[in-house]
Amino acid sequence: VTGVAGMWNLKKLTPELTPPAEIYAGTRAVFQLKIHNAKRRIPSFLIRLECPDGHGAMVPLVPQQGSVIARVGLTFPVRGRAGIGRIIVSSPFPVNFFTRYWTFSLDTSFIVFPSLLPGMAAGDDTGEERPGCNQRLSRGMDGELERISSYSGSEPLRMIHWKLSARGDNLLVKEFGRQALRSVIIELDQVSGQTLEERISRAAWLVKCWVVERPVGLKLAGRTIPAEAGQRHGNYLLTELALYGSD
Repeated sequence: VTGVAGMWNLKKLTPELTPPAEIYAGTRAVFQLKIHNAKRRIPSFLIRLECPDGHGAMVPLVPQQGSVIARVGLTFPVRGRAGIGRIIVSSPFPVNFFTRYWTFSLDTSFIVFPSLLPGMAAGDDTGEERPGCNQRLSRGMDGELERISSYSGSEPLRMIHWKLSARGDNLLVKEFGRQALRSVIIELDQVSGQTLEERISRAAWLVKCWVVERPVGLKLAGRTIPAEAGQRHGNYLLTELALYGSD
């Protein structure tokens, strides 16, 4: 009876793996593990989802015709294309004498970006070099007027819009955008580093720091990727760096 109950407990269960948007080599990334129960009348109990490296999650109950989401942290040591390969679904139900399991093959693949290695970077248009990544501010004081908002107490007095403030009871301040920074092309061969992997990691760090606030391009082995700004373009550049030399 316990054997039949344990078998039905694992019947019609299907795991699904969803990777995060960004995965960096050597850094723990949180994956989403979803387990589906296609049984119409019977829930499943004490379900463990386990990856090949031993990391996993325990789900106490998966309702009939329902799904439960768990999360598991995984680390990949090298950059490039990667995958889990398989997921083991197991359970000691019903009496914890035996642990029964099924192995599911997964064809889900994803890109592991290079590890981020900070270094010296050109700060801004003055040509000065400074270590670290500049703090990004969503608002500035040198661009076009974007909106009028309430005074929080931290803005300088020269930002107060006195004419509009005089019409009401609260102080209002002017919010300006930042002036557009000029584009930059990162040449992998010119990035500091003793090894190729070190130069790739430093280039990835520069992309991560700059691409949100200015157009960034990339030059790899004579091939130039035009400079653009934004998170999507940044992930494209990181993907190029992750796959560089793997062909």
